[in-house]
Amino acid sequence: MTITRRTLLGSVAACAIAVAMPAHAAKPLTIGFSQVGAESEWRTANTTSIKNAAKAAGVNLKFADAQQRQENQVKAIRSFIAQRVDVIAFSPVVESGWDTVLREAKAAKIPVILTDRSVKVSDPSLYVSFIGSDFVEEGRRAARWLVEHQKKNPNRSYNIVELQGTVGSAPAIDRKAGFLEVIKDNPKLKIIRSQTGDFTRAKGKEVMEAFLKSEGKNITVLYAHNDDMAIGAIQAIEEAGLKPGKDILVVSIDGVRGAFEAMLQGKLNVTVECNPLLGPQLIQTAQMVKAGKPVPKRITVNEGVFPAEVAAKEFPNRKY
Repeated sequence: MTITRRTLLGSVAACAIAVAMPAHAAKPLTIGFSQVGAESEWRTANTTSIKNAAKAAGVNLKFADAQQRQENQVKAIRSFIAQRVDVIAFSPVVESGWDTVLREAKAAKIPVILTDRSVKVSDPSLYVSFIGSDFVEEGRRAARWLVEHQKKNPNRSYNIVELQGTVGSAPAIDRKAGFLEVIKDNPKLKIIRSQTGDFTRAKGKEVMEAFLKSEGKNITVLYAHNDDMAIGAIQAIEEAGLKPGKDILVVSIDGVRGAFEAMLQGKLNVTVECNPLLGPQLIQTAQMVKAGKPVPKRITVNEGVFPAEVAAKEFPNRKY
């Protein structure tokens, strides 16, 4: 056979087309994700982590912001089912009320992954995995710090006001339970007021103003279920002519940069870490689920406790 220049060029062109346009190109993984909202510095970091991880992995992410409303999340999940996404993931606003929509996802054979917050359902098979922190342990860690602080001042009693998270949400329920578990048998530690601040800075300030108005200098400790509420409360404490971190000890949860800045200023005493950077774990878990591989029912993250004494050293390392 005589190979002409035209034959050779034609063969090369055909190979080039075959390489550029494979007959069975892999379909990218599509994930429908419903986020709680954008209520805090923590949540913003969580959203960014998920979006960045999806982009890095070449995943098609359909993102919906629920604006802290359960009905918006239910609507988003039903939309994802209608769109036939490969995996549904969401961070539930509250714990209960999910059975119906999750049964719809299961009937459509679309696996569901929970992130950050869990749910209470009658059938655990309605979701394949929960990725997130141990909120009860976070509450315990906050209380243990306070117990150790009280031991240094054994003759002093501490009156605690509590800023709870969103009513009915897993972190609000669990962080309260964990904290109470540790302090319940200590007569020197007593919660005198407790109210929701809805995890927002503005509401934290508003509720703390009400606490100060009713209790005044009787308050010696603020326990906030997240840093944003604590930062809002710090503003209220200062406006009342008191010194946060000194006149009123401030204990909170999340470990965001704003909390470290407050500790560096002497206005916050300790923050318990709740790592928001769940994106890589979510994407990896979704890929495994889609591939039919087994995944753990519960995936936790490693977290620490950061008192004010280590803030200066740790602050440069914070990614959120």
